[in-house]
Amino acid sequence: MPADTSNTGALSTPALFHKVKNERSILALAVFDGRLFAGTQDGEILVWSLKTYERLASIKAHNRSVLSLFVSEEDGLLFSSARDAIVNVCQEGNAINQSELTADNYQVWDIHTLVRKFSIYSVYDVGDVFCVTYSATTKTVYLGAMNTSIQWCELNTQDCRKADKARHPSERNHRFFDSVGPGGAHASNRATDIDPFQEPGVLLEIDKEHIKQYAHHGYTYSMLLAGGPACPVFAEEMLISGGGDGSIKIWSLDIQNHGAISEFQVMESEDESVLALAIDRTLLYSGRVGGEINVWDLDTFQLIRRFNSCSADVQSICVGHQSVFCGNSDGFTRAYDPACQRMHEWQAHNGKILASVMTVHQGKLIYVTGGSDDCIAEWDVGRVKIGEETSKPSYNERLLDSLSELVAIPTVSSKPEFAHHCRRGASWLKSCFKDLSADSETLSTTDSTNPVVYARFRGDDMQTKKRRTLLFYGHYDVVPADNKGKSWVWDPFEMRGLNGYLYGRGVTDNKGPLLAALYAVVELKAAKSLQMDVVFLIEGEEECGSKGFQEAVVKNKDLIGDIDWILLANSYWLDDDMPCLTYGLRGVVHATVQITSKRPNVHSGIDGSQGEHEAMQDLINILSVLTESNGKIAIPGFDEDVLPLTLAEERNYAAISEALVSRDPSRGDAQVLAQKLQARWRKPSLTISRFNSSAPAGTSVIPQTVSADLSLRLVPNQTTAAIQKALKAVLSAAFRKLNSSNELNIILANAAEPWLGDPGNEIFQTLEEAVFDVWGPQAAHTRRGSVHASGHEKRLSTPGTSDSLTGGSDHHSQATADSPISPTSPTLPAGQRSWRPFFIREGGSIPAIRFLEQEFKAPAAHLPCGQASDKAHLDNERLRLSNLYKSKEIFKQVFKALPMKKLRNDTIIYE
Repeated sequence: MPADTSNTGALSTPALFHKVKNERSILALAVFDGRLFAGTQDGEILVWSLKTYERLASIKAHNRSVLSLFVSEEDGLLFSSARDAIVNVCQEGNAINQSELTADNYQVWDIHTLVRKFSIYSVYDVGDVFCVTYSATTKTVYLGAMNTSIQWCELNTQDCRKADKARHPSERNHRFFDSVGPGGAHASNRATDIDPFQEPGVLLEIDKEHIKQYAHHGYTYSMLLAGGPACPVFAEEMLISGGGDGSIKIWSLDIQNHGAISEFQVMESEDESVLALAIDRTLLYSGRVGGEINVWDLDTFQLIRRFNSCSADVQSICVGHQSVFCGNSDGFTRAYDPACQRMHEWQAHNGKILASVMTVHQGKLIYVTGGSDDCIAEWDVGRVKIGEETSKPSYNERLLDSLSELVAIPTVSSKPEFAHHCRRGASWLKSCFKDLSADSETLSTTDSTNPVVYARFRGDDMQTKKRRTLLFYGHYDVVPADNKGKSWVWDPFEMRGLNGYLYGRGVTDNKGPLLAALYAVVELKAAKSLQMDVVFLIEGEEECGSKGFQEAVVKNKDLIGDIDWILLANSYWLDDDMPCLTYGLRGVVHATVQITSKRPNVHSGIDGSQGEHEAMQDLINILSVLTESNGKIAIPGFDEDVLPLTLAEERNYAAISEALVSRDPSRGDAQVLAQKLQARWRKPSLTISRFNSSAPAGTSVIPQTVSADLSLRLVPNQTTAAIQKALKAVLSAAFRKLNSSNELNIILANAAEPWLGDPGNEIFQTLEEAVFDVWGPQAAHTRRGSVHASGHEKRLSTPGTSDSLTGGSDHHSQATADSPISPTSPTLPAGQRSWRPFFIREGGSIPAIRFLEQEFKAPAAHLPCGQASDKAHLDNERLRLSNLYKSKEIFKQVFKALPMKKLRNDTIIYE
């Protein structure tokens, strides 16, 4: 049943849903089958997905600006016209691939592959072709041109007209541009980089009899076809055109005479050019130079209303939701009700609005604008009606709405002034879980830290006495963000979309992934396909070391119940294109080494002497014993428990490094990169991250108190207790040798155990298959996965935008012996992409993961959702829409498949 966009309730000001930034102005727009087509100032046609806003294709369609696009849904054709006097036509075919094609004419394109089907030209110098439309009934293309003509070409008789190369616009001289200049110089304006006779498709020459000269006494700016259910006034299809002479003309079509036009009705109001036309059943709207809008009754051909939207030219008009949307040259869109009363106006672009289009996508009415600011903006107009029911939002839409609401709550855990926002975020999550049919409550923590949000979704098989249970761990707190220096694209706590990405603090760390997991459960529950319980534990102190989390879990262990698997999604890929699964994290010991003198701060010139032990000197002396000159950690016994590198691991590091270097040669030698990865992921480290002093900055004062903050990263088989003990011992021994009168204080702060998972267990294997199913295969090439030697297809896209290799995410746990890593993993050839995930380790720490494994004696797994360029903890944090949606699909598959798996808890070490 078709969507009804005429009666969907009162219109509120449309919200900006997503914006796409291009390099040149957007002059034409069209939509078809969930895709957005845009014609640009530099002659390109660009294609975006309306679901993810990723660019699907880019073709060089014309030598000059694309002025008009038209889609024939019936015949699957895309028409483009431009300033190069050409119309191009494409016909429906296979799925769009990323394209870089070139062409030159009025073009007809394959709407799926964007391969040219027809290229149409006139033997006259028509100038710019401002508009193009197509009759699927007569199979005829109509174009309106700068030379005041309307011309037409019947596509189903193309064999009757052979193109003459000498008469093609690319070959013949232009009377103005190719004229002889001073001194007899000749500067041709013809393109020399494209041979239209070598491009795909049929070249069609418009018959001289198929031209209506002086259709208007001015440029023919706009055209549309009317008739049928959308315009029941006309029994047969009619052509309506608007011209630079201010007139609107209705033309009848002669099907027996190749679609020839003859004047049926002229509607004149004044001399201002008609730039845009739109029809709403029996009403015709026209937009003019100077901002005037005319409303015509097509039953009587009378002008029934005339009003000025503003003084800016009306460049485009769309009709929907019982409203008229006018895009003006001042960058504003103005919306009017059926009585032509202005309801809303908003600035859509920082420049002229040059094009607009309205469409229904996934039950939602969307208004899209393109402008001279090189941007495309999508505006959410509202839901549409399907029959008697208003369409319901999709799960992806609900996910985005929820994420927008949660990002808007600044849940910054590290600053006391945000404490009430953190509480508000916890309350929002609890309400959200309950609204989605979960049992939910907040679990109090010690020392008034932010609460943990608990929720349980019960499996659908209520007859089963003992259902399996998966625990999903995440966090709702974020690191600080402000836009005082205008370093963000906009307010960090107002989520917005740009070029296929969502921007906002917390979108990737960790609000987006946790809500993706939530809505995966909701979808399964709605389909009655959730055969296990899913427990959510979402804490509010992860960015501050998970204070109070362990105590809250232990206190409420009876409520949480038995757990079979643990899953988290709190990190990122190695680059922007290679999906990964994380099976290892380093642990961490944070410590502060403090030296305090009995003297207060004193002046170095008056009180400084060799006979006094200065606190800073003592601190430097004892810190120097921690490392050797080559950086090796000198704490006795520090490296003794580090597990040796196995052959399987070595091959895995080689495979990962070769793949990264093949995709981005700037990373250097693959063997050197493999060594760097090992140093970051499986070797411990010691960092002095900060010095503090009681002396005022910029003074020559001997401080009374100095301190240094240390961060020691641990690897599996090391324990925080042993490292803390060894650190205190070596520092205390070094301090005693100084015979100093000062006081040493070693403060042990947050600590997290290292974690090493088992890539061969049921949850990792289920995740691997889900990642492969959701992200690929993409092409007819194969490589082995980094864990299992299973061939599959792959495809390459753009290189990763980050060389951080996710080594800096501050996230942690443990496990056991060798993982079943594949013995071979050849280098990825350039131009190909693999979607089977790499199994990786990371250098950061997540305090909760190893604790949860030990507490519930269940295996944990880690699914990175974001890309390396997501900028977690940095300005302009973002998450790609594709990653958000596909992460939800991966979660769905895992939640559905895991209950069928055989538990392998016997292979995991928990104690």
